[in-house]
Amino acid sequence: MSIRSRLLPLLLLLLPLALPATRLTAAPAPTPTLEQRVAYSEAERSNSDPAPTGIAPSASPSHTAWMMVSAALVLFMTLPGLVLFYGGLVRQKNVLSMAALCLGITALVGVIWWAFGYSLVFGKSFASSDAGPMANALSPFLAGTEFLFLKDVGNAPNTDYAFWIPQNVFCIFELTFAIITPVLIFGASAERMKFTSVILFAFLWFLIVYIPLTHMVWGATGLLNGVWNPKAPIPAIDFAGGMVVEMACGWSALVLCLILGRRNGFGREPMMPHSMVLASVGTGILWVGWYGFNAGSALAADGIAANAFLTTTLAGATASLVWPLIEFLQRGKPSVLGFCSGAVAGLVGITPACGFVDAGGAVIVGAVAGLVSFIACTTIKRAFRYDDTLDVFGVHGVSGTVGLILTGILATAAANPNLLGAPAAANGLKAALEGHALWLVQLKAIGVTLLLVLPASLLIAVVVRLLVGLRPGGEIESQGLDIHDHGEEGYTLNG
Repeated sequence: MSIRSRLLPLLLLLLPLALPATRLTAAPAPTPTLEQRVAYSEAERSNSDPAPTGIAPSASPSHTAWMMVSAALVLFMTLPGLVLFYGGLVRQKNVLSMAALCLGITALVGVIWWAFGYSLVFGKSFASSDAGPMANALSPFLAGTEFLFLKDVGNAPNTDYAFWIPQNVFCIFELTFAIITPVLIFGASAERMKFTSVILFAFLWFLIVYIPLTHMVWGATGLLNGVWNPKAPIPAIDFAGGMVVEMACGWSALVLCLILGRRNGFGREPMMPHSMVLASVGTGILWVGWYGFNAGSALAADGIAANAFLTTTLAGATASLVWPLIEFLQRGKPSVLGFCSGAVAGLVGITPACGFVDAGGAVIVGAVAGLVSFIACTTIKRAFRYDDTLDVFGVHGVSGTVGLILTGILATAAANPNLLGAPAAANGLKAALEGHALWLVQLKAIGVTLLLVLPASLLIAVVVRLLVGLRPGGEIESQGLDIHDHGEEGYTLNG
């Protein structure tokens, strides 16, 4: 055989490798036209869907920067805001126990959120056509499993929730809400609940209450998500957590403090805050952090976020005026604790409403929240003699519930056009708003929330008491939880 005949098969095999690379690749996507790029920029500016432009959504630097700041602000509310606020309001011997529960729950919830919490709240695989009838039945209450261990949660936006921020930033922002909510509960049980019991209660409560409730209110397929789920059976509105955070923690706190019983010496000996200075600083941190909480819930740096920023300020200021004004009229002296409590009550009340009401509505919410929380924390608490140590129910539970009702009365499309959007038109939210019946929808959502929160909190408290107990012994409680649970003291004088 000649050399030529031997080389011919080899040359035929190598020929494809010698072809230009461009012949083996697909044609590049067409360059967007000027009109498409202008439309895309307009969609980014208005925080709207870029799909009609033909350009795939991607993270916007400006919106992403605001959401990263907002996430940091909400975490700042817990660490160090609640550490100082709760720590200052308890007696000196229990100040570290408040710091420990803030730090411990932050760590616990962070890991749960990574493993499965985020997926069960903000996925949607249970609603897919191939998920099966059982999963489909669960989809109004639980989301899905596609994001377990944050699989595929990267820099691309999750367009079910936000067009212009990375999904990983959205995930972290929602994590900060997940952290602060169970922490708030234990202000009601302060000074008399063991740390091990706190952590076990928080773990079970997060699984049974927080995950399903948050999906119901904010999940793409949620039962109560009136703004964004066109199939929502109860088209309620909750901009930043009236049900998810305030009602959930406030009403759970009431159940927990009733199960625990009163502190030793309650009503017989003084139990004053050990440092109103710390509590005042904590209040200021909470107020500043609330801008991330409320304005950040717009999920963009847009006009709705700006309105939420304004309404949050006005409601907090109004309630912080109302509470000490009542004290002044009754006793002739406005207290610093009254200013702090009023501010928090106003910020709680405006939380569900901040992105749906105008400035005048915010003042109304703040005034009503300051008044009703004052009554709850004084008259009602004295009448029923329950020991809600730091008035979690009186402030968060009561103002959160009232704020949700007022949201249904005062909401306006002028503050948020999404109230008239396609999902709202499909599920009846638009009709309820225009027919002045939205407050009735809000009442239904409040009822659903209570049907979940109250029995679940009672069950969890009973289980925790059976497994590890709830309270330390009487002598330990008198000594203080800092030494018993953590082997440390908040203040040590050397020399």
